[in-house]
Amino acid sequence: MTVPEFVKAKAEGRRLSVLTAYDCLWASILDDAGVDAILVGDSLSMVVQGHRTTLPVTLDQMIYHGEIVTRSVKNTLVIVDLPFMSYQVSSRQAVRNAGRIFKETGAQAVKLEGGVNQAKTIEKLSECDLPVMAHVGMRPQSVHKLGKMSAIQRDEDELLKDAKAAESAGAFAIVLELIPAEIAKVISAEISIPTIGIGAGPHCDGQVLVGPDMFGLSGFQPKFLKKYADIRNIALDATKEFVADVQAGRFPDESHSH
Repeated sequence: MTVPEFVKAKAEGRRLSVLTAYDCLWASILDDAGVDAILVGDSLSMVVQGHRTTLPVTLDQMIYHGEIVTRSVKNTLVIVDLPFMSYQVSSRQAVRNAGRIFKETGAQAVKLEGGVNQAKTIEKLSECDLPVMAHVGMRPQSVHKLGKMSAIQRDEDELLKDAKAAESAGAFAIVLELIPAEIAKVISAEISIPTIGIGAGPHCDGQVLVGPDMFGLSGFQPKFLKKYADIRNIALDATKEFVADVQAGRFPDESHSH
């Protein structure tokens, strides 16, 4: 999967699947399963590092995880988030930091949050042939402005302006997060690049979920999430069994000894 192939999927009417991953184990599983794109999201701040928001994760940490993921896949498009305050200061800052991501991770694209307010930055990245995905609606890096991570965005005119500004500036795709399904439907019809929804209903050109949430590892259960597995409880039960076996002297037995 390449950026042009990803964009072409919309014209072909093919829905796009995107999941987050942060390490070689999960990246290789998602790649083998045929996911179109892996997002190395700044969500790692919450689901891997244990923070309450996405704000603490650093550029160096994103690069570290991005390189691991990119090295672990064969076919899947890899997109790496530009973390908080790595692009908001200026377009020059954004190009420099995005350039580091491309050079040091081997990823094919970066993602940043914003539409109208980041149009100049998206344009500058595009001029440097650095593919960029935009992100409008609920923007986790704006949590303090919006008040909470689950703030649904309902201003259709503002959201459409953001999406069109990102498209005009050269974004190859746009994440739509936590907006009403009917607004996402309008946006998806109005722009020519793929829309990737998360909590934005069924009318987007593709869907993204946070991998640990979808696999039941995080315990996070918002309305929009379909949990496809319950790996946390499987691992919990297995660990309890291991502890009990060790305490009772059942492990290791003869068959597990040299």
